[in-house]
Amino acid sequence: MTRADVVELHQGLKETPYQANRVLGVLANIPRIDGNPYVITGKMEGQYLTDIQKPRRRLRTRAGLDTLRIHDLRHSFASDALQLGADLTMIGRLLGHTQVQTTARYAHLKTDPVRTTANKVADAIASALGHVALENRVN
Repeated sequence: MTRADVVELHQGLKETPYQANRVLGVLANIPRIDGNPYVITGKMEGQYLTDIQKPRRRLRTRAGLDTLRIHDLRHSFASDALQLGADLTMIGRLLGHTQVQTTARYAHLKTDPVRTTANKVADAIASALGHVALENRVN
């Protein structure tokens, strides 16, 4: 296992075998510093960045997303996966959850797909009612 296969979490080290090919491609194209195995390097030679708060604040400001939290990205990821048809068990595995109840809190639907689905159901009901009304008039 290489360092790219492991992500450090507050609970310790955790294997993350579910890295998307596009993510791995982006990481592979980040210029490396000779002798440092880390993708995001720290100020000390051979070390990784330990505090991302200042760079994260600069990026958020530049992107106009001052209120964005890192956890918001996990919620968006889960919602997108749900919208694409992944079930809660699969999404939980991708997020590293052991309980499906935890995943259910993350995988809320975005407003647009909910509204779209509500409109489709309403259209189907209206169509069926229109069809029934038409049949009643004919009979």
